[in-house]
Amino acid sequence: MLGMATACYRASLLLMRKSSTASPKVPEPQWVPELRNIEDLHLDPRNPRLVDVDLGPHPTDDQILKALWQGMAVDEVALSIAQNGFYRHEPLYAAREDGKLYVIEGNRRLAAVRLLRDENLRQRIGAMGLPTLSSEERDKLERLPVILCQRDDPKVWAFLGFKHINGPQAWESYPKAQYIAWVRNTLNVSLEQIAERIGDVHSTVARLYDALMVLEQAETAGVFNRSDRYKNHFSFSHLMTGLGYPGIRKFLGLPPGEKTLGKKHPVSKKHEKKLGELLIWMFGAKSESREPIIQSQNPDLRRLDETLANERGVIALRKGLPLAVSLEISLGDERVFREALVTAKANLQKARGTVLSGFHGTADLVRTAKEIEKLAIALVRDMETNGVQPPAQARRNKRN
Repeated sequence: MLGMATACYRASLLLMRKSSTASPKVPEPQWVPELRNIEDLHLDPRNPRLVDVDLGPHPTDDQILKALWQGMAVDEVALSIAQNGFYRHEPLYAAREDGKLYVIEGNRRLAAVRLLRDENLRQRIGAMGLPTLSSEERDKLERLPVILCQRDDPKVWAFLGFKHINGPQAWESYPKAQYIAWVRNTLNVSLEQIAERIGDVHSTVARLYDALMVLEQAETAGVFNRSDRYKNHFSFSHLMTGLGYPGIRKFLGLPPGEKTLGKKHPVSKKHEKKLGELLIWMFGAKSESREPIIQSQNPDLRRLDETLANERGVIALRKGLPLAVSLEISLGDERVFREALVTAKANLQKARGTVLSGFHGTADLVRTAKEIEKLAIALVRDMETNGVQPPAQARRNKRN
């Protein structure tokens, strides 16, 4: 943890030195950390980690702290601080807004320190299992190192983007997308500039932004509501990844290839209903008791993509048929038959290759093998009946 903290702090200094375009409306921040009383510091209600937690428009510090404790592994941070102390070379970053000093980087550490220092607070939010500090240890945590800055300073958002989008302490994909959208839509920074400033060379910034804009378009159009999804955990990465697949792009009327959309409303209005269908297939709808058909990104997302590439598959999904069945319908009987036959051959070859070491005379396996033999003979007979000549007959006909 010490090495990671040092690396992040050095990276922040490097980004500061490289930055040359500060907003003319924002004064140059004071980058030297200073000690601040913990009572003067407030948890950030705009913390990207909390975007999917319903805290209302004006959450209290206790409400934010409880959400962090319940879902953001604050206990691990607290135990580390109790054991090793607060790493002074990794300061908090705080911005003064509405007369308060909000910590915009280091909320879990601030939450951990507060809980370690205040037993009554632990009782209020139900934070159990933390060690009790001595008065001397609590005093050491009374004042913490803080860098005063402004949230919209290019050096600040670039550092946070590096650290939590591309860096060692990455958020999940949904908070990442929310943060990128804030920089793009509120600060009016292009996606190319964001990617360059945080060191993104894999189009992650653009893909996250596109996925969030697609999601928000669906909600604006009233065809999907993320709060109505079937599962509590929001697997936003399904959408981000799926938008790069050809079948899903075709279904939504998006241009082929993994082109960056970069728009606030990427899907045409005539395809918004289909967008709602796609999101319900991905995430379900609790109000309709509809489970998502994507249970795991691999292999379900690829299966959905292939199903949507064919109108037969789309019709099957709309009828509520399972994904596996819909995929078979979309493939057509000819392809399903070929794949089933090739798979059966491969499995039989594998069984024969392990018969010496894997078969020990078990009677039920002998019966199974004989049933397979009968099925194979019947299958060949059916294929010959449908006009396919056996190889020997085909060779005789060719000679004649």
